[in-house]
Amino acid sequence: MLPDHAKIMTLLKDAGEIVGRKKLQKIVYIGKKMKLPLQEKYTFHMYGPYSEELTLRVEELCSLGFVTEIKEKKAGYYQYRYKVTDNGTTFLEKFPMEWPQDQAFELVQKLNKNSSKFLELVSTMLYFDELPKSEVKEKVFTLKKSQNYSEEDIDEAWNFIDSLKHKH
Repeated sequence: MLPDHAKIMTLLKDAGEIVGRKKLQKIVYIGKKMKLPLQEKYTFHMYGPYSEELTLRVEELCSLGFVTEIKEKKAGYYQYRYKVTDNGTTFLEKFPMEWPQDQAFELVQKLNKNSSKFLELVSTMLYFDELPKSEVKEKVFTLKKSQNYSEEDIDEAWNFIDSLKHKH
């Protein structure tokens, strides 16, 4: 068991439960952008930043019995729920790890309250955060055309990003 796996478990434990693979990807990505000590490498995919490493780590944690992945049928699609198991919690209690507990808990709770669609927007904007705001907006309207984000959505996401940065 590597520290990076334990960090993902801790983040999941902080969330209580994360519903949706996409949401889990975005929470980890935004957490990393907000300086949580997460190592996963991300590339840009159809649904915004995506980490193959994270997908593999979560699969490994599930096969070890430290995380549960519950597949639920929704209207026309499947949704996954992720939670740390009792064995996972017991393991974490014994695992020494550098983790900014208070900062992380507050951040993860705040992120988890938002929809996957909103977190997809926020993570996409953060992915291009080295660009000027006008170009970031252009990227969103081009790359995320199918999501129909509005100017208001983008303003709301900038405010949300600012609130995260000033909090941590």
